[in-house]
Amino acid sequence: MRLASPAALKKRGIMGMNMRNGHYIGRYNNRKLYPLVDDKLKTKEIALKAGITVPDLIAVLSSNYELKRLEKNLEGHPGFAVKPAKGSGGKGILVITRREGELFFKPSGESLTIKDMRRHCSNIMAGLYSLGGKPDTVIVESLIQPDNVFEDYSYEGVPDIRVIIFKGFPVMAMMRLSTAESDGKANLHQGAVGVGLDIATGRALRAVQHGVPVELHPDTKVPLAQLEVPQWRTLLELASGCYEMTGLGYLGADMVLDRKRGPLLLELNARPGLAIQVANGRGLTEKLRKIEDLGEHSMSVSEKIDFCSRL
Repeated sequence: MRLASPAALKKRGIMGMNMRNGHYIGRYNNRKLYPLVDDKLKTKEIALKAGITVPDLIAVLSSNYELKRLEKNLEGHPGFAVKPAKGSGGKGILVITRREGELFFKPSGESLTIKDMRRHCSNIMAGLYSLGGKPDTVIVESLIQPDNVFEDYSYEGVPDIRVIIFKGFPVMAMMRLSTAESDGKANLHQGAVGVGLDIATGRALRAVQHGVPVELHPDTKVPLAQLEVPQWRTLLELASGCYEMTGLGYLGADMVLDRKRGPLLLELNARPGLAIQVANGRGLTEKLRKIEDLGEHSMSVSEKIDFCSRL
């Protein structure tokens, strides 16, 4: 496979790590605000205060002593997600879709015992998956029921939507679809499919897996070009509002569409990855510069969405 040169990538407006870190994250994200998004519990707190819907919280565990109550915490919850509060890149997330007797089942069909669950939670608290390896907290959330429209687009997992927000403008979006390879997780590095989305309509532009263009979902074989996200405007309004909520100028908003509760905010990221450019087949630089060229303005969230839709 022939690789593009740095000059060719720059010409196409592809933003690299150095520009992202130095010009956008370093310039527009005050480090004092990072804890608001690096800690999923704090993100939940500020989101609820802002009237943004988030997945229901089942339990919070911060010590091995509290692990003794884990089985009781999980009573009445056949499906749930276990997450590190300060994890990143999908590491440490354990999704349980059903329970039979004393066994808990992952999307792949692999079974776990309560002892396995406690061990995983203990690893989370030890900092195995946290930023910087620091001691962490376990979050157990209710399982999201994805909108029926996505039934054939994701394999035994919940598809999520990532939107890059710059100063409240939604500049680029993609949907991440879980696969058998990704073990039901919507993580591109673990084999999920990334589908670039048109900001104006929420319709698929192109799709990639491991950076390589694909036309069909590898497991369900559904044509990915037919994907269109419902309630798109509402999702963009939710994502764009996270700028005012956090004060962070450059961030990624991860959302899902629950069949009963509608749009939910999963988490925010002060250092969103650049693979979204690959999924969209275009670079971030041009849009970001046009927004910077606006200078000071008093545009509403709706006006910012319209501006990016026209671009």
